[in-house]
Amino acid sequence: MNAALPAPRVSDPAVFGRVAVLMGGTSAEREVSLDSGRNVLAALQARGVESFAVDGIAALVDVIRAGAGGAGRVDRVFNILHGNKGGGEDGVLQGLLDALGVPYTGSGVLGSALSMDKIRTKQVWLSQGLPTPRYVRLAAAGGGARDDVHAAARELGLPVIIKPSSEGSSVGISRVYDGAGLDEAVALAGRYPGELLMEQLVVGDELTVAILGVADEGGRLAYHALPSIRIVPKGEWYDYNAKYVAEDTQYLCPGLDGADEAEIRRIALEAFIAAGCEGWGRVDVMRDRDSGGLHNGKFHLLEVNTAPGMTSHSLVPKAAREVGIDFEELCWRVLETSL
Repeated sequence: MNAALPAPRVSDPAVFGRVAVLMGGTSAEREVSLDSGRNVLAALQARGVESFAVDGIAALVDVIRAGAGGAGRVDRVFNILHGNKGGGEDGVLQGLLDALGVPYTGSGVLGSALSMDKIRTKQVWLSQGLPTPRYVRLAAAGGGARDDVHAAARELGLPVIIKPSSEGSSVGISRVYDGAGLDEAVALAGRYPGELLMEQLVVGDELTVAILGVADEGGRLAYHALPSIRIVPKGEWYDYNAKYVAEDTQYLCPGLDGADEAEIRRIALEAFIAAGCEGWGRVDVMRDRDSGGLHNGKFHLLEVNTAPGMTSHSLVPKAAREVGIDFEELCWRVLETSL
C-alpha cells in the first residue's frame, strides 16, 4: 500500500524560475496561511529555488505588474492562501493568474470554486454516486435561514452540524444536539458570507487523505492517494484548537488497514477528480461508528481542501512522510505540478 511515488521530474531549481509564495491574504484563515507560507518559503529556498513571499492577491498583482519582463518578474506562484474572500481557494485568484498567463500550484478555476462551496461539491459527489452525509441548504444570513433551520433539523434528524458553506479550518462550525442550540449555531455560521450548510452529524473516525499529482515524462499528471490519516483529538472533536494549537492530538498513519485503507483512498481520489481538482489537495472523510462502538464500514465525504495547510500540525506533510517524502521534497513536488 505504501509503495514509493515516482521520482521528481526535475532536479534543477532554475527550471521553476522566480517563484512568488503567496500567503496571508484577507480571509478568515489568514494566520494559518501565513504560518503555512513561511514554512513553504523556507523549504523552497533550502532547495535552491529563487522564491519570495507575497502577502495577498492585491500585492501579487502589484509585483507582477512591476516586474513584467524584468529581473523582478514572477514566473510562477506557489499558492498557499487558504479560504475565500481574499483567500486563494475560491477560483478568483486562479482566474486572475490564468488571464495574466502566470502558472500556479493547485486547482484551477473550476476545482477551486466548486470545492470552496461545500453544498455544490456535495451535489456533484451525489451525482457520481459518491457517499456524503445528508444535508439541507440554508439561505445566507438575513435570507430566511433562521426561519428554516428548525424545519431543516426535523427533516434531517438531530444531531446535526451547521457551518458556513464556504469556509474552512472549522471556522463558524457548530454541533447541535437539541433544538435549543439551532438559532445560536445559525447566528455563528451567519457571521461569514454565503449560504449555510446543515448536515447529519456522523459519529465515528475522522480521517483525511492527501492527493498528489506526479508528472510523467510527457508532463501529464497522474494522481496518487497518499496513506490516510486517522485523527484522534484529546477532546471530543477535531476543532480549530485541536488542528492548530493543541500538542496532544494524535495522528495515526496509515489510518486504516487492508481493504478499508484501499477503499478510503479510492473514494478520496474519485472525489478529488469529480470536483475538478488538480495538482494536489486533501479530502476529509468520516467513517461511521454505531452506538456499540463498532464500525459499519461506511465512509462519508466531507470536503476537499485545494490549498491544504503546511504548518507543523498539518496533515499532508504527515502523509507524505509515510511514503518517504520529507517537507522540502513535498514542497518541491507540489511546485512541480505547476510546470
